[in-house]
Amino acid sequence: MADKQHLYLVDGSSYIFRAYHRLPPLTDPEGTPVGAVYGYTTMLWKLADDLDKAEGPTHLAVILDKGSTSFRNEIYPEYKANRPDPPEDLVPQFPLIRDATRAFSLPCIEEAGLEADDLIASYAREATRKGWDVTIVSSDKDLMQLVGQCAEPDDGVAEGGCIDMLDTMKNVRIGPDEVIEKFGVPPELVGDVLALMGDSVDNIPGIYGIGPKTASKLIVEHGGLTAALDAAPDMKKSKLKERLLEGREMAELSRVLVQLKEDCALPMALDEFKLVTIPPDPLAAFLSKHGFTSLLRRLDSGSGSPTRATDLNPAKPVTKGADGSPDGNRQPLPDLPAVDRSAYECVQTAERLEHWIARAFAAGLVAVDTETSALDAMRADLAGISLALGANDACYIPLAHGGSDMFAERPEQVARETALAMLRPLLESDAVLKVGQNIKYDLNVVARHGIAMAPVDDTMIVSFALDAGRSLDGIGGGHGMDELSQRHLGHTTLTFKDICGTGKKAIPFGEVPLDRATEYAAEDADVTWRLHCLLKPRLAAEGGTRVYERVDRPLIPVVAQMERHGIRVDKAQLGKLSDEFATETGRLEGEIHEIAGTQFTIGSPRQLGDVLFDKMGYKGGRKGKSGQYSTDQAMLEKLSAQGAEIADKVLEWRQLTKLKSTYTDALQAAINPDTGRVHTSYSLVGAQTGRLSSTDPNLQNIPIRTEIGRQIRDAFVAEEGNVLLAADYSQIELRLAAHMADVPELKQAFANGEDIHARTATEMFGEVTRDTRARAKTINFAILYGISRWGLGARLKVEPDEAQAMIDTYFQRFPGIQRYIVHTLEQVRERGYSETLFGRKTWFPRIGSKNQGERQGSERAAINAPIQGTSADIIKRAMVRMMPALDAAGLGHVRMLLQVHDELVFELPEADIAAAKPVIERVMAEAALPSVTLDVPLGIEIGTGLSWGQAH
Repeated sequence: MADKQHLYLVDGSSYIFRAYHRLPPLTDPEGTPVGAVYGYTTMLWKLADDLDKAEGPTHLAVILDKGSTSFRNEIYPEYKANRPDPPEDLVPQFPLIRDATRAFSLPCIEEAGLEADDLIASYAREATRKGWDVTIVSSDKDLMQLVGQCAEPDDGVAEGGCIDMLDTMKNVRIGPDEVIEKFGVPPELVGDVLALMGDSVDNIPGIYGIGPKTASKLIVEHGGLTAALDAAPDMKKSKLKERLLEGREMAELSRVLVQLKEDCALPMALDEFKLVTIPPDPLAAFLSKHGFTSLLRRLDSGSGSPTRATDLNPAKPVTKGADGSPDGNRQPLPDLPAVDRSAYECVQTAERLEHWIARAFAAGLVAVDTETSALDAMRADLAGISLALGANDACYIPLAHGGSDMFAERPEQVARETALAMLRPLLESDAVLKVGQNIKYDLNVVARHGIAMAPVDDTMIVSFALDAGRSLDGIGGGHGMDELSQRHLGHTTLTFKDICGTGKKAIPFGEVPLDRATEYAAEDADVTWRLHCLLKPRLAAEGGTRVYERVDRPLIPVVAQMERHGIRVDKAQLGKLSDEFATETGRLEGEIHEIAGTQFTIGSPRQLGDVLFDKMGYKGGRKGKSGQYSTDQAMLEKLSAQGAEIADKVLEWRQLTKLKSTYTDALQAAINPDTGRVHTSYSLVGAQTGRLSSTDPNLQNIPIRTEIGRQIRDAFVAEEGNVLLAADYSQIELRLAAHMADVPELKQAFANGEDIHARTATEMFGEVTRDTRARAKTINFAILYGISRWGLGARLKVEPDEAQAMIDTYFQRFPGIQRYIVHTLEQVRERGYSETLFGRKTWFPRIGSKNQGERQGSERAAINAPIQGTSADIIKRAMVRMMPALDAAGLGHVRMLLQVHDELVFELPEADIAAAKPVIERVMAEAALPSVTLDVPLGIEIGTGLSWGQAH
């Protein structure tokens, strides 16, 4: 035990709400909401682990709020009156959070009529008088009043203890300097600043119009609240003087409200907070009861029980072979040891590199990761490569480390070209599976050095094939390495920021010292290897092999090659469009200001809301929690339907400014100086239904049917002597709906090549006119998205009752669609996921949510997911088959450049159009075969031109 006692007081109430808002809904095996409980448990676990690795407390307790009222409500009944009731699904979790604390065998302190802050202050004062140091685990600004204060010791105590804080969100200690940086005053004056500025969250009034900067300035100038208020009568006439004079009473009341009560009766003696051995059984029972399997696995994986409250990650044996034999690790270990970064090797000589390459060949499987200078694979310089052959059996091969200065000392490392020449046979060998996390990036990096890495597996995409949309154990539903590591391994990885820093102090990875670079880079490969061990076997067990092996995995090198090809854009045309958009937005700004009768910032939602609803008096405005009116697209469209001309102008202004910033400006900046082309980045896990998404730049949101959208597409051009060819699936989702819902009328219409929207208009309205066809088209697509009567009414600009009548008529004419919707929702509620025709699962954990908005949103998505997901699977299959088919036709020089929704864009010599079109059309039309035989034909529309706009 340390000579001096150190008490940690955990502000458990702040943990609860952080956990609730950080994690999606989650239920335990009994159906009880436990998302916040899980988050709270992991946060408490991490705190204990971090403290054990640091100095470690001698005493620790968790302090919670007992209820929603305290003695402050007697002083000021409106105290915390603005706070909404806790969310419905959080209420039953409060007692479980107490259970979680006690499962760790930690004291859980709460007292009726007192807030957690008061108990924390009282315990802190008592402990410091006994000579103990105290750390308050919180970021609560009210508690910062205590920071840095040291107590006079009691009799018999040599010296008093002092108080600091620990912000676990930012992982920083808060001492007096940090408080001064935040408030501009030392801790003992924080209460005075809070009294002036008030607190809208706790409904502490303060003085209206005085913010934190003004409050801090006043307290610094006058030395305290009373002095600042006393000085007000002698100030020059100003708004500030008026506010101080008028608000004195409220400020003095606020000072009482923010004052922490430091003399509470202590419900439990300090000595009872002493950290002792954790009995593992209560914790294991709690984790098991609520289905927290990853934490239970983490608890069980150690040799023996934890010996103290913070020893939650006991040391585990290292499995790396001491003899360095080339046997590798052919089989996944059933019980993976804890990550040990000290076990990694930095490979700095050709001899050691040869050793690792030999072992990788023997293993037949190696996890690979590249470290680079940038996120853009087409511009990044390769700094190093890491390999892993087993748990803790990993290395980092630095290739370009050293200072940027030509005179800077460079560490010993194998020359990059030499190392890559040695690695090429391994990376290109068909006998060795290369496993990566988002390996498409690594494929493109090494491809720029002439290496065609294959075959590959991708843990990110395996995870997506298994768990798209699903949050496991409450740790979110993403598929990035950090999240997967936390979810499946219970391990927190080093981050790039940890190694390279942030902001102006950030350094390139190539300048990171080799010991730290090795820890970070080799850990990435190690964690990837572990994830592959755990996730890949699940594919067969959970029915994910088919979609992964036949759709997703073969697509990885195809998409990587498309990214490397890129597409040429006409910079001059983009510049011209940017200028035109700037002129047009300027004109619209003038018209909007003229209609409003005032100048304001159109891009400011707050100012726009004030103009629309306060100044101009439009009805229907609604304010959010921030106190500002909503001015989203739905609200503006609602105002437009009421005849508000200004709403139409704002919508047009928003579209133009977005297109200018997102496309005409951004595309010019995105041109790669080495290739002269734009290289978008595709994500295979970016859309829950399986659709590809693109970023940097995002090509998915260019308006399809507008003249402006066509102008932007016109800027995507072919190289001289070539043309662009655009091949688009025609109404594929409606065709799939006809098949999947078994709608005879629609299947017959597609088989006959009819205009499907005209056929629907005939069925719905008895005639085909321009208006009825347009309405039928809207209804056709809207129904497949599970649209409500209000949603359809808004789109068609009719009353909800009329929209409901249309929905009813549609279901009467096409009862198969209604049966499909009902059956799909029943299946999703029963199984938790939807499924495409190719077996792709999409999970909907909120389908049974008590929150109506969440539940209905999940239902709408669940109705569409099988259709949109099957459409995505089909075009992916077409992309995988496309280049082999073109090669076989002697058209290997045709390049596939883009995939946008249901469309593929190619570049080819004009002379090859006639030969390429039937190949492309056949591959796309037969993409579902032989796995799925559709009852309707897949229609393909093909166009060509010198630009994408002409071809589209």
